[in-house]
Amino acid sequence: MSGKVKKYFRNVFVAFDQLFNALTGGDEDETISSRLGKARRNGSRFATVICWVLTHVFFWEKGDHCARSIEEDEGANEIVKF
Repeated sequence: MSGKVKKYFRNVFVAFDQLFNALTGGDEDETISSRLGKARRNGSRFATVICWVLTHVFFWEKGDHCARSIEEDEGANEIVKF
């Protein structure tokens, strides 16, 4: 795949990710992985389990998916906490 096509699909994936986060009560500009990473850091068992699953789903990435996805500057508009 060309670089532009990869970028296109990544952009669409992130848009769906942010939409799902907003639909579940999260900040409209934050990914679900970032929100889960913050929740796990704050002791959420639910987030811990989901982050473990995501790390294994995205097995080709090195390291902890949720921890690497945390966006510290996003999340102020979160309505529902995990």
